Amino acid sequence: MYKKITISDYAGYVIAFIFFILLFFVFKLQVIESGKFKNIAEKNIVRIQTIYPTRGEIYDRKYRPIALNKPSYNLYITPGKIVNKEKVSGFVSKHFDKEIDEIKKIIYENRYRSYQDILLIQNIQFEKMVKTSEQFNYYPSLLFKAEKVRGYYFANIFTGYTGRITEEEYRTLRKKGYSINSNIGKTGLEKYYENILRGKNGQQILQVDASGNNLEFFKHNLQIAPQNGDDLILTIDNDLQEYVSSIFPKNKKGSIVVMNIKTGGILAYVSKPDFDPNLFTGGISAKHWNELITNPNKPMLDRIIHGTYPPGSVYKPIMASLGLEEKVIDSKTKLAKCDGGMWFGNRYFKCWLKTGHGSMAVENAIKYSCDVFFYDLSTRFSLEQINRYTKQNYLSTRTGIDLPGERRGFFPSRKWYIDNYGKYVGILGHKVNLAIGQGEVLVTPLQICAYYSAIGNDGIWRRPHLLDKRIEAEQTFKNYVEQKHLPMSEETLRLIQNSLYATVNERYGTGTAASVSGVKVSGKTGSAENHMGEKTHSWFSGYAKCDKFEIGFDVFVENGGHGGSVSAPIARKLINYYYGIIK
Repeated sequence: MYKKITISDYAGYVIAFIFFILLFFVFKLQVIESGKFKNIAEKNIVRIQTIYPTRGEIYDRKYRPIALNKPSYNLYITPGKIVNKEKVSGFVSKHFDKEIDEIKKIIYENRYRSYQDILLIQNIQFEKMVKTSEQFNYYPSLLFKAEKVRGYYFANIFTGYTGRITEEEYRTLRKKGYSINSNIGKTGLEKYYENILRGKNGQQILQVDASGNNLEFFKHNLQIAPQNGDDLILTIDNDLQEYVSSIFPKNKKGSIVVMNIKTGGILAYVSKPDFDPNLFTGGISAKHWNELITNPNKPMLDRIIHGTYPPGSVYKPIMASLGLEEKVIDSKTKLAKCDGGMWFGNRYFKCWLKTGHGSMAVENAIKYSCDVFFYDLSTRFSLEQINRYTKQNYLSTRTGIDLPGERRGFFPSRKWYIDNYGKYVGILGHKVNLAIGQGEVLVTPLQICAYYSAIGNDGIWRRPHLLDKRIEAEQTFKNYVEQKHLPMSEETLRLIQNSLYATVNERYGTGTAASVSGVKVSGKTGSAENHMGEKTHSWFSGYAKCDKFEIGFDVFVENGGHGGSVSAPIARKLINYYYGIIK
C-alpha cells in the first residue's frame, strides 16, 4: 500500500532541493573558486592612483616668462554620486559660465566612470569657490580641487594653448597615461613639444573601504614620484616681440618675423590679428569660441607658416641668381629695354613703372625692381628649371620649423597647368608672370625670411626654430639646428648681396625707407597682386648687420599696398629698436 504524497511533502522536497543547491554554490564559492574571488576582493580594497606631473614652463631667451603654471580652483563632479542630474546641472550652470546642455553632455559621456572625478570647470575665483561650496551639502557629487592651469603672459600665436582632452584624443592617448581630465597642447609649441612639456606620471597605492575612502594603511614606499615636464628656453626676445607687435598697422592683417641669421633662432614672431590664449585655460565658452572662428579676420590663423601668398618682387633675386648660375646673364648683361611693359603673344605685361626703366643689368633690375627684365629672363628657362631652382632655395617647401601644421606653399608644374587648363594651355604667359612672383606661386612669410637670412649669412641657410634649449631635472640640453647652402656660387651671392644693399641705400632704390644710420641694411620690396582684387600685399624682406647683431626679417601686410611705402618703414622701426636695445 502506497503512502499518499501530500502538499507538505512536496514543500519539504523543494526546500531540501533548494538547500542542496545553496550548499553546492557555497562550496563552489568558498573552495573551488576561492582564489578567483580573493583576487577580486583584493582589487576592490587596493587602488592605484595616478599622480600627474607638473607641466613644463616656457621662457624667452633671457629666462623671462612666456607661459607658466598658475594656481587654480577646479570644479569636479563624480557621476556615481549624482542624486538628481537636472538639479546639479542647473546649479552648476547658474553659478558658472557653462551652458546646462554642455554640463549634461559631460555627465552623459562619463556615465560609466561612476567613481571617477570628472573635470567640469577650471580657473574658478576663490570668492566664488567659497560661496558655492557652502551649498555642496545639497550636491554630494560636486567637489573642488586646488590644482594648476596654464597662464600666458602674451598673445603670442607661436605659443599655442592647452585645452581639455576630447573623447577621441583620450581613446588615442589613454595608453600613454592621459586621463579624461587631462589638458593637452592643442596648437603651437604646446602641441609640438607636448611629449616633453607633459612629463611622466607617477603612481600611489591606496587601500580603500567599500565607499572608496582611503584607509591610509600604507605609509611608506608605495609611491612612484612623477617626473615633471621639461622647461623650454626659446630664442624669442620678449622685448622685441612686444615692440614688433605694437608697431604693426592697426586693423591690418599680416605678420612680422625676425631671426638670427647665424643660428636660425626666431627673435620675434608676430601674426596679426592675434587672440588671448588665456581664453582656453578655463575651458573656452561657446560664445568666445564662435566669436573666434567666425571672425572674418581669422585671428587664429598663424599667417607666418599657415598663410601662403604670392611673393611679388621679393621673389626676383631667385630668378636673378638662376640666370647668373646658368650663365644666361652676367653682371653686365642687359636684357630687353623696359618701356613700361613687354608684349608676349597678344598680351601686354606691364611693368610697375609706366614710363619704364630703360635697359639695365641685373643689379639695377633688382634695385629698381624692373618687371620687364625678369619677364625677359624667364623666357630663357623652362618652367621645370624655374620650379626646381625655387625649391632648391627652400621656397614653396616646408622649412621644418618646430611648430605643427606648417604649410608647403606651391609652385606649379607643366603637368599642373595641363591638368587644370587643358593640354593646349600656353605656358609662356604663366611663366612670365611667375618670374615676378605673381600667378600661382605661393610662399609663406617664414620661407621668405629664411631665404633672405641665408643671403645675409653668406649663403648658409639655417632651419628656423623657436627652441634654444630645454631643461630636464636641472640638466640643460641644447637644440640641434640643421644648416644647408643656397645653390649659388660666391660670385653670384656677392652680386645679389650688393643688389639688395643698393635697393635700401642708393638713390631711387625701392627700399630706401628701411635705411638705418649705423646699420648695414639690405632688402627687397614687394607688392603682390592677389585674387581678391583688393590692394596689393605689401612685402619687405631682408637682413641687417652691425658689430653686435645680424638679423633677417620679413614684414608682410595683407592688402597693405606698396612694399616700399608700407612695409619698409616698419622694418626700419624694428631695426632701430633692436639696434638700440643691444647697444
